[in-house]
Amino acid sequence: MNSLTPFPMQPGTQEVVSFHRKELAVILSLYGRMVAAGEWRDYGISALREVAVFSVFRRTAENPLYRIEKRPKLRSRQGEYAVIGMDGQMLKRGHDLKTVLRVLERKLIRAVE
Repeated sequence: MNSLTPFPMQPGTQEVVSFHRKELAVILSLYGRMVAAGEWRDYGISALREVAVFSVFRRTAENPLYRIEKRPKLRSRQGEYAVIGMDGQMLKRGHDLKTVLRVLERKLIRAVE
């Protein structure tokens, strides 16, 4: 009668992909510049089984403008980092996070009148 039923997910049995501190520093540096420029307002981080996602929002209650994804399984193929647009289109994929994020830095360049 007093048998214990174990939880289906034991701690430590399921590995999760996440961003490292250096990767987050690069991403948050870009995020801070875009917030200062008035382009972005909010972000969300998801750490899942096969992918880590940094989502960028213009407003809190909407779909993300961009998703910065890290998929370690694609490290030896196209590259583990990717920037995906609002419509699901792959904007840039590569092995180096800084070069992948350059596609978003072009938004900071504006003509001054």
